[in-house]
Amino acid sequence: MSTSSDTRASTGPATAASGNEPVPVRGTRLTLRSATLGRPDSTALTDVDLDVAPGEILTVVGSSGCGKSTLLRTLAGLLPALAGAVEQDGQRIEGPAATRALVFQEDALLPWRTLRANVELPLAIQGLARAERRRQAESWLERVGLADRSGQLPHRVSGGQRQRAQLARALAPRPRAVLMDEPFGALDAQTRAGMQDLLVEVLHGTGATVVFVTHDVDEALFLGDRVALLGSGRLTAVREVPRPRDRTAHDDPARVALRREVLTSLST
Repeated sequence: MSTSSDTRASTGPATAASGNEPVPVRGTRLTLRSATLGRPDSTALTDVDLDVAPGEILTVVGSSGCGKSTLLRTLAGLLPALAGAVEQDGQRIEGPAATRALVFQEDALLPWRTLRANVELPLAIQGLARAERRRQAESWLERVGLADRSGQLPHRVSGGQRQRAQLARALAPRPRAVLMDEPFGALDAQTRAGMQDLLVEVLHGTGATVVFVTHDVDEALFLGDRVALLGSGRLTAVREVPRPRDRTAHDDPARVALRREVLTSLST
């Protein structure tokens, strides 16, 4: 349906970062070509053509049950495509991979592990030495504003703080793609806005490609470099989002027109 040339320069191979800056990674290209997605007994999306450029933030909007989560899980490798091709950098996605992190609406933190130990978990799976994974986990927790909560268990902190910890855990192993399934949907409006700002800040400079599913139009337009619209079992459009990123730019004609288009797509 839509392709995008790689206009966003990706960073080179991962290098050491100074201080609390993120370690750059090389973003990855995610591609669907004539793809049919869903389960054998229930097709969710048909004839999907989509190209997500390295380092891009693509937001995905659609009404409930339109196939947003199916798209995300297919890109994660949890659901095989029923037809067509789903690829990462030209290679068929055949299952989950450490280069693609999946972030859910529920924080999915292990309740018996502290926030720091939760963030350390994927680093331990990577085989990092204990001292190094602790250093990296503490660095990421500081970056998301949880340095003073690192020793707390998940049930002792707020929902917003748990989502911050989940974001730190997802980014700590330096994935090349981050797939986010309505991660802020359960948060109150003020906390949600804070998490959106934090996500933009934390992602800046990481180089990771992001696909962010949401049903919130304003969230999609604030976060996305482009927004993909799903409806009636298809990808109906992919649109560039006007920049600069400004939450208060309500009167910008291009933004108003795009917001109207997205809202109309949700009602069809």
